[in-house]
Amino acid sequence: MNILIVSATAFEIAPFLEQHTLIDCLITGVGAPNCMYALTKKLQHKKYDFVIQAGIAGTFKSNFPLCESFIVAKDVFADIGIIENKNIITLFDAGFADKNAAPYTNGFLNNDGLIHVGLPIANSITVNTVSGNMETTELYRKKFDPDLESMEGSAFHYVCINEKVPFLQLRSVSNFVGERVKTNWKMKEAIESLNLNLTKIVELLNKEN
Repeated sequence: MNILIVSATAFEIAPFLEQHTLIDCLITGVGAPNCMYALTKKLQHKKYDFVIQAGIAGTFKSNFPLCESFIVAKDVFADIGIIENKNIITLFDAGFADKNAAPYTNGFLNNDGLIHVGLPIANSITVNTVSGNMETTELYRKKFDPDLESMEGSAFHYVCINEKVPFLQLRSVSNFVGERVKTNWKMKEAIESLNLNLTKIVELLNKEN
C-alpha cells in the first residue's frame, strides 16, 4: 500500500522516521496554512492509497488520559468566525457559508471513511492560536464540545476530503488545554505513544492490503 505520513514537525514522529526510511513522510510545518499548502502540493504530484496525519494534541476533557492516542472522527476550524457577547459565531451561523456544502457536514469536517484501528475515537478543533487561558477555553468548549485541540487537523481533513484520498488523523495527548505549566505536560510520553501507534497502524494497513 502506498502510504503518506504527514506531521507538522519531524520532532513528533522522529522515532518512526528512524525506523521507516522507505515510507513517504511529509513535514508540513506548524499551522493550518502550512499544512494545507504542503499537503495539496504533495498530492498533486503523487497518488497515495492512504494518508495519515500524526501529531500531539491538548485535551479539553479531564477524563482523557495524558499520553493516550486517539483517532479523530471530525474536526473544525474553530477560530474562523466572530466572537460576540462572549459567544463564538461561525461563518455558518452568520450565514456566510453553507454548513452542508462539501467538504463540510453540519459545519464539521468529518472522516466518513473512518477505519477502526483499535484506538478510541475523539472529536477535535483546529486553532491558529493555542488556547492559553480559561476564558478562551470555555468559549471553545461551549461552542464545539471538543475532546482535543491541534493547529493542523482541520486543514488535513479539508485537503483529504476534497482530494478524495482515504485518511486518518492520529493524535496523542500531551497536556490539558489552557494549562501552560509545561512541567505538567507529558510530551516525551505522548510522542512515544504516538509513534508506537503510528507504527501499528501502518503495519495493519499493509497487512490488510
